[in-house]
Amino acid sequence: MGNYELIATSTFGLEAVVKRELIGLGFKVTKTENGKVTFLSDEAGIARANLWLRSSDRVLLKVGEFKAFTFDELFDKTNALDWTSIIPSDGKFTVNGKSVKSKLFSISDCQRIVKKSIVENMKKQYKVDWLEETGADYTVLVSLLNDVATLTIDTSGTPLHKRGYRVETVLAPIKETLAAAMVLLSYWSKDRVLYDVFCGSGTIPIEAALIGRNIAPGLYRDFASKHWGMIGEDVWKSEIKDALKAIDQEIELEIYASDISQKSIEAAKENAEEAGVLDDITFTKSDFKFANYAHDYGVIISNPPYGERIGEDDEIKKLYKDMGFRFSKLPTWSKYIITSFEAFEDVYRHKADRQRVLYNGKIKTRYYQYYGPRPPKVE
Repeated sequence: MGNYELIATSTFGLEAVVKRELIGLGFKVTKTENGKVTFLSDEAGIARANLWLRSSDRVLLKVGEFKAFTFDELFDKTNALDWTSIIPSDGKFTVNGKSVKSKLFSISDCQRIVKKSIVENMKKQYKVDWLEETGADYTVLVSLLNDVATLTIDTSGTPLHKRGYRVETVLAPIKETLAAAMVLLSYWSKDRVLYDVFCGSGTIPIEAALIGRNIAPGLYRDFASKHWGMIGEDVWKSEIKDALKAIDQEIELEIYASDISQKSIEAAKENAEEAGVLDDITFTKSDFKFANYAHDYGVIISNPPYGERIGEDDEIKKLYKDMGFRFSKLPTWSKYIITSFEAFEDVYRHKADRQRVLYNGKIKTRYYQYYGPRPPKVE
């Protein structure tokens, strides 16, 4: 088995969550930077990371890193890397690029030169005059930052937030990776009640149910590296088998989800059924003010409307004011609310115990965390 340096990418603000996930999966984390966490793994770990990471966007295999001030340097140093240990002679590969604060700022030129360099390297190593590129997909990324080129290959393919269960969607859905991170950043545990009172298409309660049942989020989807010879079909089968064994079939979850829109409720139910957790979530059409908060020490995790459209400020302010009033009647509950509305605390009329800047797609949001008391220990 090989030893590889891998990079789990993430939305800004979620690096600590991804790091904690990686450590929990048994990986050695070597570096945490903005938007990425570097860790070490073998071939089986590539499969495991893709199957299990809940808040990461992609898993990249790092091929090399070097300084490059000229296109000649970029070509020569790329050519010196060991591409044939990863990409077979018939591998179909494309090159994507990005450049920040670097002399080599033309992304298209960088992509072209890296592609040409890899082709020359592989032709020489495989002793062929041309490459057929009829096999599995390998997406190479050349990323330049402060004149340092990092070359990676994407092991995930389709981004990890696309779990495969979202068959129905509604306006302004939250990404699955962000929803999972919101749950992981809360004090919710599978023995506590969870309520999403603005459930939309059901992403937050579905991700909570997957966490509560210990279902790997990537269990039923495909990955680019699933078709790579360097990992092998047996490795993937073994990791998938272990993931299936890890599912908690006995736990009884108390997860409730409501929305004022019947269309949203129907979409959420369909998505939950596709994810295999419909029986774990109670869905109700309801205004949040009249939801059934008939429990103590519950946890609310919600993504309410932000009011991004012109003219919605007054409606949003009233909504948040009403939320503050209603939730204040739940002193034993913890509340976690994400919104891009800058004056949320002023309108909600309660200062959060903690807040984090997170990004919902390209929208800058804050995750407001209000901690309730700990539930009493059950003797």
